[in-house]
Amino acid sequence: MRRITRIATVGVASAALALSVTACGGKSSSDTSSDSKGDKIALAYDIGGRGDQSFNDAAYVGLVKAEKDLGVKGTEAEPSDGESDADKVQRLTTLARAGNNPVIGVGFAYAPAIKKVAPKFPKTTFGIIDDASVTGKNIANLVFNEEQGSYLAGVAAAKVSKTKTVGFIGGVETPLIKKFQAGYEQGVKDTDPSVKVLSQYLTQPPNFDGFSKPDLGKAAAQGQLDKKADVVYAAAGLAGSGSIEATAKAGKWAIGVDSDQYNQKGLAAYKDQILTSVTKDVSGSVFNLIKSVKDGKPQTGEIRYGLDKNGVGLADSNPAFTKMTDVIAAVDKAKKAIIDGSVTVKTTP
Repeated sequence: MRRITRIATVGVASAALALSVTACGGKSSSDTSSDSKGDKIALAYDIGGRGDQSFNDAAYVGLVKAEKDLGVKGTEAEPSDGESDADKVQRLTTLARAGNNPVIGVGFAYAPAIKKVAPKFPKTTFGIIDDASVTGKNIANLVFNEEQGSYLAGVAAAKVSKTKTVGFIGGVETPLIKKFQAGYEQGVKDTDPSVKVLSQYLTQPPNFDGFSKPDLGKAAAQGQLDKKADVVYAAAGLAGSGSIEATAKAGKWAIGVDSDQYNQKGLAAYKDQILTSVTKDVSGSVFNLIKSVKDGKPQTGEIRYGLDKNGVGLADSNPAFTKMTDVIAAVDKAKKAIIDGSVTVKTTP
């Protein structure tokens, strides 16, 4: 899957390092103030970058909405392959020095960098998506109950499977992705204990290729299809597009993640086989943080998005899915049970 980027290289103090940034309006800022009132904002993307049809693209939607609705100017910073925490530190430092506020790290991989950079810019709000381990007076932790949305996906998968075998593909075996696995497996088993779940990970830390290489997802999905899986759910970023491709070409059901992947242009050729997607309101979390800074009341601490606030959920864009009335009923029943507390979803497999 081709990654969409618009990059301008900006020199930084360290001659050995370059920061790739893009102003959404086509211009990069040279303002060195760190006391912006939310007029200039920045997103530092996770592995895979913008164009992953999933996690990073969802954050980008929030940035675009903020530009349109709030009149702010956005800057995007792309990751580099195999980059270190030091690279992330330099990226965030450069963005903060340029007067962007907030500066948002898209993904838990930014935690070590934000821990180092945030104290140096106390007037700048730093947001981090999918991590609550790093805290500070000027840090907003935007986190989600991924296990809850994944539970609903498991319910749907168990209901539609004809072979009694479904698959889960995790990009990299991290605590975050284990939440997706745990919820999905529990949803399947609570719905139909006779359904077998094939679960696997593409790579192990510190190798994060499992979030960025579609071929890995494609091969893993094919392996599960060969074992009779007829529903495959992948939480693997850009690699997940490969899983969707393989599953769709086999005429089986794929379940997307983070964004409503049925509506992603880069996956249009496979949309009819994307049953549903486990969505996270990443775009809303980004917009809300930007607005809070713009309003002079910046969010800080843990801001959690779960089923009760529609922060996670199951997309219903595919008409084929909405016509499955028994499946929809089962999903709705499960959603209510989770919200009222009668079902507690595990966060580890």
